[in-house]
Amino acid sequence: MARKIMGETRRAAAQGWTRRAALGLAAGLGLGLAMAAGAAAAAEKVAVGALRFTSHAPTFIAYERGYFADEGLDVELKFFQAAQPVAVAVASGDVDFGVTALTGGFFSLADKGAVRVIGGLMSEHPDHDGSAVLVSNKAWDEGVRSMADLRGRSFALTQFGSSFHYMAGRIAEANGFALEDMRLVPLQKVGAMIGALKSGQVDAMAIVPHIARPLDAAGAAHIVGWVRDLGPYQVTTIFTSAANTTERPELVRRFMRAYARGIADYRAVMLDQDRDPAATEAMVDLIHKYVYADRPREKAAPSIKAGAVHLNAGAALDVADVERQLTWFKKHGLAPAGLTMDKLVDPRFQPAGE
Repeated sequence: MARKIMGETRRAAAQGWTRRAALGLAAGLGLGLAMAAGAAAAAEKVAVGALRFTSHAPTFIAYERGYFADEGLDVELKFFQAAQPVAVAVASGDVDFGVTALTGGFFSLADKGAVRVIGGLMSEHPDHDGSAVLVSNKAWDEGVRSMADLRGRSFALTQFGSSFHYMAGRIAEANGFALEDMRLVPLQKVGAMIGALKSGQVDAMAIVPHIARPLDAAGAAHIVGWVRDLGPYQVTTIFTSAANTTERPELVRRFMRAYARGIADYRAVMLDQDRDPAATEAMVDLIHKYVYADRPREKAAPSIKAGAVHLNAGAALDVADVERQLTWFKKHGLAPAGLTMDKLVDPRFQPAGE
């Protein structure tokens, strides 16, 4: 810093500035540098739970482009292998913010006063690919051609109370049969679900497009429908601890402002990738630092592009759909009966509340 100040002072003198003016310049530069150093020292440390998914790209965009720093946040990204552990980490205070689907486990944490939803991220949208419903080759050969044909069929889940469980329920309701008319098969991991479908051990599952389309294209399974056709679905939400919403609301607002900028950048490019190919490739480069980073760029890029799901502008939350989900989970004994929307969602951090 001192060398920079002296250098600027010498340049000013060489240009014929008076000694007083040069010293004034040095003092001004010193003050500016001191203020910058003070601002950096005052940045508030925040830990953000992240998954290496394209749908979590706004986290990486806000981090890489300095949007968190602009809000005085010194962000540390902590990576997880699944969504549920992120919710547990927020509840325990190991991380401050996360993104996940609403599940039975999440509802239980909310009922205990540990976590609160503050925004929305991924949602099913009629104009964009979301989760596809796939059937095995065996089921296809047996005549399964649509979601309506899944009555009496097996359906893969990670676990009971997961978002996959909820999607199975939506499929059943939309096609006039009971969830109990499907045989739900919990397999713990998405990889196990894919393996069971490809081998014909299960008849069907729902999965994100960057997995579904390659399976269909390779003839390993068949897409028979899309979850978007079942109506609105707020798939993932942004959340924090209840303590943060009550004790550090301004921190939450700053985080949400930065995150909304990340969403805006993503939407401007990834939802219409043909509009500006150069911008699309630049965005893929940024995301590739975090998603499929173990693959060469040329192999990772198609999956990153195919995984570009719809993200809500401004981190807006579909509150009505969240309430529908809570009602469904309660009905099936997968959420605490006493959990209310007031306890689950804190609306103060929505765009309209700013």
